[in-house]
Formats: sequence, C-alpha cells, structure tokens
Amino acid sequence: MELVDVDVATITKVPGNDNQWGLVYADAITENKPGEVNIHPISYMLNGLKIAANVYTPAGYDPQKSYPALTVAHPNGGCKEQVAGLFAQKLAENGYIAIAADATFQGASAGEPRMTDKPSYRVEDIHGMADALSLFPGVDYSRMAAFGICGGGGYTLRAGQTDKRFKVVATLSAFNSGLVRRNGFMDSEANTIQARLQKASEAREKMVRGEETEYTPDLKDMAPEDAAKLPYALYRDGYTYYAQTHAHPNSSFIYTQASFLDLFTYDASVNMDLINVPLLMMAGKDADTFYLTEKCYANATGTQDKELFLMDGVQHIETYWKPEYVKQEVTKLLEFLSTRL
Repeated sequence: MELVDVDVATITKVPGNDNQWGLVYADAITENKPGEVNIHPISYMLNGLKIAANVYTPAGYDPQKSYPALTVAHPNGGCKEQVAGLFAQKLAENGYIAIAADATFQGASAGEPRMTDKPSYRVEDIHGMADALSLFPGVDYSRMAAFGICGGGGYTLRAGQTDKRFKVVATLSAFNSGLVRRNGFMDSEANTIQARLQKASEAREKMVRGEETEYTPDLKDMAPEDAAKLPYALYRDGYTYYAQTHAHPNSSFIYTQASFLDLFTYDASVNMDLINVPLLMMAGKDADTFYLTEKCYANATGTQDKELFLMDGVQHIETYWKPEYVKQEVTKLLEFLSTRL
C-alpha cells in the first residue's frame, strides 16, 4: 500500500460552506496551523479501488515521535466529513492520530455501482484504514484501536473479531446493518424477507444485463412534513441530520437493491466471542436502536474487559452531534483508552 496526498481542490465542496475540506460538524478545523491539530487528506488503493481519507494529527505532531492511533468508521449513509470527522478531530485534540475514510463505493472513494453496501467491503475498509495508519509516520503500530459509529460500529465489531492489530474495540450507537436489512428495523419486515430477496435478485440480473441500477428510496427526497411522520426516531432524526443540519453532497441514504443479497446473511452479533481485547460500547439508553448494541454486547463473551456505557434519555442520532452528549462520549472513550492503549 502507498499513501498519496489528495489535491484539496478535488474534495467535494458543500453549498454555503467555506470549509476547505467540506467538514460539516461543529468547530471543525478550517485550516492547518503550525503546532495545532492538522488534517492530512490522503488516498490509497484497497482491492484495486482508490480510497479517500483524512488523517488527523495532534497539536505539535512530530513524525519522528510515537502516537497511539484509531480508525474511525462512519455511519451508514454518512461520509468522513460528518460525525466520523468530528470524533477523529476530538481524538487528535487529545493526543491520538485518527483516520476517517469514506467507505468503498461511497463518498469520495471509488467503486461502482455507487452506494453498493457489501458487508465484506465495509469490513475490509476498516482493515484498510489500519493498513494506512500502520504506514503513516508517527503511528505506534502496537497501540492501535478501532472505533465505529452506527453502521460503521457494526462493521468495526466484525473487523475487530479477527484483526488483532486492534488492541481496543469501541463503538457508538452500533447498528447491525445485516440484521436490520433482513428483518426490517425492529423486525418490522420479517414477513417479507423472501419477496425482498426476489426483488434484490432481479435487480442484480438487471445489472448483469447492463440495465439501470436499482436503488432503495432516498429519504433525503422526502418533504420535511412527511419525514416528521416516520415511525421511528432513528429515521426522523436521521432525516434532520443528513438532509438538513449536517447535509453533505457525499452523504446518501440509498444503497443498491442488489446489496440485499450480501446484507441478508450478515450479522455483526455473530462471532462476537472472537473479540478478546477490551471492548467499549456506547449508546443512548432510550434509543430505538439500542437492541442492536445490546445483542452484540451480550455475545461478546471472549473478553473479560468490556463495558456498556449508556446515556439516559438519548436517541441514536443525537449521539452524533449534540455537544452535551459528544462531550460525555469523548470523555468516556478517552478514559477507556487511557488505561488500555
């Protein structure tokens, strides 16, 4: 693997946003200043595809010194400029080198058809971030951890099951993509599995024949009044976050219908006993997605050093951006890492 600098001019611009890296989270870095936290846009090849990433380095970064490091995997539908970048920056502010990369087929990373969501690739994306970190100057290879948010959290759990370069595994509002795509959110579509698999199979056949790629509906196209009527807080708040307050051109709710062929047989909670390193899982106690974190945590029987950190009255999307919750999460993550990395 070779790390290559990305020309800042190629980075997607956000309408009405003058941040040179397109960052949309609060208090994002706007320029690299000597002696402060800096962003290093990089790219690298992974399975023949070019991956776009941002590496955040601590204040006073010296490539000749040695730093602990973390991979930060973004949510489903997200991109590195949103919550993944926020936590990467917070980690760098506290002495860590952190990488946030766009998933293959998504964001500024390569791959066709766009917005393909194959679990094997999403897990490989996390291994790839570890590869990139291991080559980045100043990273202490023996002090590497994996952190993931939402869908990136579920995929981080799977990567952490086998990749022993990660000495700590941590998640925030972990989302088990396969379980939800198969059974529907909160098992709301468990009785339509076969019909949806048939539709996914037909969608793949159309791709083989060179016909138009079929996608799932894009919630970002909904009218605000319709989004407010969605049955789950995850989707109502997700619409607000992704389509309004933290919108980014590289962020999308859609994924290919053919992705279901892979997603339906993926379950992040399976083989959780393979994680034998310290495990931290954080979530809103009242989030309608908490059952996904709970199942993975219960199955993590291979480590005696695990902790479930819950916040009362907090919903899933709120953990991404509300300052009072982000502060709690960062404090807890740093506390956990400080004695284990």
